[in-house]
Amino acid sequence: MLPKSKRLIQAVAGSMFAIGLCLMAPSAYAQSAPFAGLAGTWSGGGRIYLETGTTERIRCRASYAVGGGGSTLQQQLRCASDSYRFEVNSSVESRGGTLSGSWSEMTRNVSGQISGRAAVGRIQARVDAGVFAADLTVNTSGNQQSVAIVPQGADIRIVAVTMRRG
Repeated sequence: MLPKSKRLIQAVAGSMFAIGLCLMAPSAYAQSAPFAGLAGTWSGGGRIYLETGTTERIRCRASYAVGGGGSTLQQQLRCASDSYRFEVNSSVESRGGTLSGSWSEMTRNVSGQISGRAAVGRIQARVDAGVFAADLTVNTSGNQQSVAIVPQGADIRIVAVTMRRG
């Protein structure tokens, strides 16, 4: 079993990953309705890269409900690796390309805020949980979504995941 502090860092990193997935949007609608066409189930995986130089495989499944003509998104996400699992619920809104919202990691009771900007095919955001923050970059091409999460002040260097619809 991992030490409590390491489990918390992994949980927060997992939450950051979830928010990155939450912010993914089809490129044709990134400015006015960044979540249009995102509704449904997505799944895939990637790697967690630790500061120690080791990596760990992660698998995820997300469910998205889109509203407000494509400007609001409710997300439920479950992810698991060899060392841990997490469950995140998120709520995000886009107004004129400016993103805002909140997220909560259900199993560890961690929550925070989301802010950022959307452009065609690309979203850049910041996730803040008070004592923890991460930068997110999301690129979308067709039915494939990729996200990179770079946490600050954590044992995790980067989380990189690719998901597909269906």
